Amino acid sequence: MDLNLQIVDMAGATPEHSGVIVNFVAAIRKQLKDSTCFVYSDNVQYRWTTKDGETKTVIPDATINCQTKKKRGNSYVGIPRFVMEVVSPSTEKYDRTEKMELYREQEIEEYWIVDWKKRQVEIYILDYEKDIPKYYLWKTITDDNKDELKIVGFPHIKIAFDDLFDEIEP
Repeated sequence: MDLNLQIVDMAGATPEHSGVIVNFVAAIRKQLKDSTCFVYSDNVQYRWTTKDGETKTVIPDATINCQTKKKRGNSYVGIPRFVMEVVSPSTEKYDRTEKMELYREQEIEEYWIVDWKKRQVEIYILDYEKDIPKYYLWKTITDDNKDELKIVGFPHIKIAFDDLFDEIEP
């Protein structure tokens, strides 16, 4: 059994980092009521087997998962449709490289990278180039175009930019 454990020196999340996650989950939760999808915060882990046969375990900051029956022990093995990572100095490189690559390989439809210090949301959408999944930057949302913030894969769900960053001071 290859657990592929990796020790990473990380400080605890800042209140701002956690606040963005809480704001997102609070805004989305009731809108998914009575659906087969659920929104989860950063206490839910996913375990997948990569194309190289390695087992990888990740705990995204927030997910929208519509495959909640695909669970083994404490880990989901199904693929969420949406993942959000809130960057911090200790995680930004990992979120933009290894995690993004794993999410791409698992074919997660939409990936947000949120920078609370810059008050910015990068929205990546999965598409295919010659049958190979690839992320494309769909839009970068800031205060200048904040009315364009939306979860592309869930057009019926509404989230306001100001609600995402409510009580978050850069």
